[in-house]
Amino acid sequence: MNDDETSVGTGHPPTNRKQFWIKLLWIGIWLAFMSAPVKDLAGGHHTPWGTVLGWLGLLTFVGSYLLLLFRHTSRPLDRRVVHASIAFLGLLSTVLTLTLGTSWLVLFVYVSVSVGATLPLRTARWLIPAVVAVMVAVGLTDDHPREIITALIFPALLGGFSMTGVRQLIRTTIELREARATVAQLAANEERLRLARDLHDLLGHSLSLITLKSELAGRMLPDHPERAAAQVADIEQVSRQALIDVRSAVTGYRRPTLPGELAGARTALAAAGIAADVPAEVPDDLPEKPEEVLAWALREAVTNVVRHSGARHCTVTLARRQTLDGKVLELAVSDDGVGASGTTPGNGLTGIGERLAAVDGTLTTRSGRYGPGSGKSGPGSGRTDSGSGKGFTLTLTVPLGSGLGSDE
Repeated sequence: MNDDETSVGTGHPPTNRKQFWIKLLWIGIWLAFMSAPVKDLAGGHHTPWGTVLGWLGLLTFVGSYLLLLFRHTSRPLDRRVVHASIAFLGLLSTVLTLTLGTSWLVLFVYVSVSVGATLPLRTARWLIPAVVAVMVAVGLTDDHPREIITALIFPALLGGFSMTGVRQLIRTTIELREARATVAQLAANEERLRLARDLHDLLGHSLSLITLKSELAGRMLPDHPERAAAQVADIEQVSRQALIDVRSAVTGYRRPTLPGELAGARTALAAAGIAADVPAEVPDDLPEKPEEVLAWALREAVTNVVRHSGARHCTVTLARRQTLDGKVLELAVSDDGVGASGTTPGNGLTGIGERLAAVDGTLTTRSGRYGPGSGKSGPGSGRTDSGSGKGFTLTLTVPLGSGLGSDE
């Protein structure tokens, strides 16, 4: 089953039965502290009618508590509904404690948690101590053991104020998710506008010229068929050139670039909580095919780091080097994660090796030490050096032409 089918996003309502029960479990697990009222009812300390009413009151309290937190953490409820629910929980806790005894004081802890989970901080920061004060006051109305009252003050305060932090975290997560969606939408709109501008620049002149020549050929056709044929030939030439320009533009949009993939790597690593050291610039005048191969390889390598390495830090280096075979561009992706899990290359490394073979590049992998790797291997091969400890390094080199500038 897909992980998305079982995980419930922060601030998101469950979308299937599996997510419903998972979320209910996370909220209901704190009901373990209800053992005191349950033991009190099961111990036979009350009359039959008192026991029945006690069970009814406890079930009503638990149901209202779960419904309030389950609904409000998925989709905020109306303020009046929240206030009425908290008032009902507080009143029910007071009545049950006054009629059934000290064991029921623990219900005020859940009232405090409900306040912290559902109300704004400016309201919760005074209402939580107020709930605790009511708990103490109710506990002191009878000969209840003072140590029980004292023991419940700290859990009530801690539970309420920690839930205010959880509520703020949920709100921040929702706002970040919405901001991310907005940024993605804006980026998509900007890309569409850029594509529209480029296509307009490419096709506007060509289509205008085709239209004019078509009209001219139509007027020449009855009396000057030879001149009309020349205009049709020009139309064909312009059309073919426009088609070439469009194909070239679309290919440029689809082809990954090294600067774009470096920026994407920086974003992906930061989103995964991995400290990243990624170069901001790339050498100028890189050949198109080697750049495309390195861009694909960088995307695959960073994806592996994010998904499988468990790393805390990742370093990407990019540098020209002079070898006996000529100038090469070396790309190294190194992380301090768990290292390689086997000796057989996976599909990702196999694909990288195949792309490198097309440009006479080399691929070297090394486990056991954090830092850029080195070593030689044949074109497109995937030699793996074993080591001890943590870390994995993927090093790729592609040859460069002689006219690309001096080594840096």
